[in-house]
Amino acid sequence: MQIEQIKKQQSEAMDEGEWVFDSSVDHKGRVPLRASTGTWKASLFIIAIEFGERLSYFGIATSLIIYLTKVIHQDLKTAAKNVNYWAGLTTIMPLLGGFLADAYLGRFSMVLVSSVVYLLGLLLLTMSGTIPGLKPCGTDFCQKPRKIHEVFFFLAIYLISIGTGGHKPSLESFGADQFDDNHPEERKKKMSFFNWWNFGLCCGLLLGVTIIVYIQDHISYAAADIILTAALASCTVIFCIGRPFYRFQKPMGSPLTPMLQVLVAAIAKRNLAYPSESDQLYEAPESDKKHGRLLSHTSKLRFLDRAAIISNRQSLADHEINPWRLATVTNVEEVKLIVNMVPIWLTTLPFGICVAQAATFFIKQGATLNRKITQDFMIPPASIYAMAAIGMIFSVTIYDKVLVPFFRKVTGNERGINILQRIGIGMIFSVVTMVVAALVERKRLSTVEKSPLEGSDSMSVFWLAPQFIIIGIGDGFTLVGLQEYFYDQVPDSMRSLGIAFYLSVLGVANFLSSLLITLVDYVTEKGGTSWFGKDLNSSRLDYFYWLLAGITAVNLCAYSILASQYSYKSIQIPTSALANGLEGNAVAV
Repeated sequence: MQIEQIKKQQSEAMDEGEWVFDSSVDHKGRVPLRASTGTWKASLFIIAIEFGERLSYFGIATSLIIYLTKVIHQDLKTAAKNVNYWAGLTTIMPLLGGFLADAYLGRFSMVLVSSVVYLLGLLLLTMSGTIPGLKPCGTDFCQKPRKIHEVFFFLAIYLISIGTGGHKPSLESFGADQFDDNHPEERKKKMSFFNWWNFGLCCGLLLGVTIIVYIQDHISYAAADIILTAALASCTVIFCIGRPFYRFQKPMGSPLTPMLQVLVAAIAKRNLAYPSESDQLYEAPESDKKHGRLLSHTSKLRFLDRAAIISNRQSLADHEINPWRLATVTNVEEVKLIVNMVPIWLTTLPFGICVAQAATFFIKQGATLNRKITQDFMIPPASIYAMAAIGMIFSVTIYDKVLVPFFRKVTGNERGINILQRIGIGMIFSVVTMVVAALVERKRLSTVEKSPLEGSDSMSVFWLAPQFIIIGIGDGFTLVGLQEYFYDQVPDSMRSLGIAFYLSVLGVANFLSSLLITLVDYVTEKGGTSWFGKDLNSSRLDYFYWLLAGITAVNLCAYSILASQYSYKSIQIPTSALANGLEGNAVAV
């Protein structure tokens, strides 16, 4: 009898290793076979379309302020605000796209729908530069572009913004879904996924701000738009070809409803006494797959625990449980996760404000400097952004291949260092970036003062390289860390929305950057001379950079306190997963 039981357990363990039991399905709706689905074989298709999307996005975004000032003839303040508004909406829209992907459409379908919207925006952008009646004007240069061109141009870039809103959160979380958290080897690969995801992203960025921007500068914007449209269309086809290799997570309905149920139940039972032991709180059985992975109870925010208290009048028969009166421990812990994220989210906003300067004022600074490499070759202003991509590629590669293995040995932590420590390191680089940027801008202004007629043309554009490289290194720590944090620490049913939370940091930061510019402009103008003049030479961006350095440094202190007290999500490891080599009843992720 014992021999038969042992054989049965061994057989179950082998099945668990052969098949993926993490609630995902293959393209035919079956339990996925581990050997033929997921991991890198699937992720490479997903990274390919991310490459195409980022190529298109940065090919447009990094030269947007140049286009608005040179073609549409907006002044510096208006152009910077328009870039921030567009970038802000682009990184806020993923909140809606992520919600729809998690709740109703599913991540794969959301990526396809978003790609169609994105391509429509690129087509309109191409039309605005190629169709004679939609061009800025009938000649090579005009002081005021046609109104119809502005309408088509802004409609196109905001369609791209909407497309990005569904594309970004769904695609990145879909890529991470290809790795099984309950399988030790796949879990380690998943930790590297975000690093190599960003490597692919940076390769797209690098080509976007060099080759595409060069074509914009030396041939035409229309030629570049045609290339971007063809590139994204091709990458979308590649993404569809990979469908048989993907693991799909079914949408689980609105993730907000269970959270609201916890709040209602906790308020309704606010007068009940806490049980003496946490195991007396109600939890769904491990076999109930609709609840996904179960979370371990934590002692923080105890008021919410009342939602899981079993009162004498309640029965645990499934048909009698009212979720508005009795919540599971897992649902309660999911609400705690979101509440605990709010302070972290708030304290990462100053970092996002620093990042916003790279796509606006940094690039505009580059346009005033000497960009000649040879007598016949001049670097386009937006191409200097490539330095940030190089810094990020360097940072991500060193982190994944050198720092993580080293710190794993030193700390015993599977990640090397924890996620919030990684984010904090990047914030230090953002402070350094603003200090360096202030010093370089002071140098540029002194050059202008010495030679008013020549301006800063005698100063090489490579003076800006340090600030771009440093912010790129910071991105490799903070932005990648934020992606991993908001994917891992949200409830499993909200992972697309989690990536949207990460993107919203950058989106809200862009709006805050515009607001800060407006406030500083108003205050300094009242005091005599605004820090933001008609052009860079009449502005004092160095003062603005020092202000950002101070704000970010003070914020870093607050973040450090919050990070040191943070409790990570703790998963109850299912019995079936123990057969794969996981130990203990819970694991922090």
